[in-house]
Amino acid sequence: MMMIDPSLRWLFDAAVILYALSILFYFIDFVQNNRKASRIAFWLLAVVWVLQTTFFILKMIEMGRFPVLSMFEGMYFYTWLLVTFSLVMNRLIRVAFAVLFTNIVGFCFLVLHLFSPQQYESAMLSEKLMSELAILHIAMAFIAYGAFTLAFVFSLLYVLQYKWLKKRQWGTKLQRLSDLSHLEKLSFVFTILGVPLLFLSLILGTFWASLTVAHFQWYDPKVVGSFLVLAVYSVLLFWKASGRLFGLSMAKWTFISFCVLVANFYLVGIFSRFHIWSA
Repeated sequence: MMMIDPSLRWLFDAAVILYALSILFYFIDFVQNNRKASRIAFWLLAVVWVLQTTFFILKMIEMGRFPVLSMFEGMYFYTWLLVTFSLVMNRLIRVAFAVLFTNIVGFCFLVLHLFSPQQYESAMLSEKLMSELAILHIAMAFIAYGAFTLAFVFSLLYVLQYKWLKKRQWGTKLQRLSDLSHLEKLSFVFTILGVPLLFLSLILGTFWASLTVAHFQWYDPKVVGSFLVLAVYSVLLFWKASGRLFGLSMAKWTFISFCVLVANFYLVGIFSRFHIWSA
């Protein structure tokens, strides 16, 4: 597990606290339609991004590598990606509540691992991982996970919008959300981005493992699970492109696909015999 230097601990703690406050203000906006709370939440999130980026860069300098080689490092990078995506979305896409749900997911994953039992790296495996190929594999995988998370968030917003319309709840929340077709399109776009990134990541990771890991097995649960995730999302894309999947059905399958991703990340990895993020 990545140890946090005492001199950098305040950066990490401050980022976590401000992250929670940002989500709180976004939730206040969600409940009360409070634009002032939304603005406060955005600037808090911007400060979180600065603190996270500073912490990330300092750890990179300290460790002499891109810090994504342990579960803790990977989850931190994943959270940083979601915060970055959120800030960009807030300025370019401007879909109400997308930032809230995106960062609830990010914060839950960060806290879930923060309070889980420590996981230690094998020194020999850590040395093997010091290759550009492995780092590229891991970084691309997390960017793909970030894209799939956003697809999940926009599908969730689609369901909320659909239910409010069906119940004729013509409130401010409904007015602030984008129309159903736009939410569906955004979910589809982020799925399109995630699939090729995950595919390339798996190809690089499999190639690296077959050359460097002595006990690498093609039928390892982590390998099979990762390709299953790719297959599920690929089928989702194919059905959508062929016109067989749309609206609530697409939202449903996006939820299912994201659940498969999470299960593979946390559960299947427990049974892996070589993967660094297995128990």
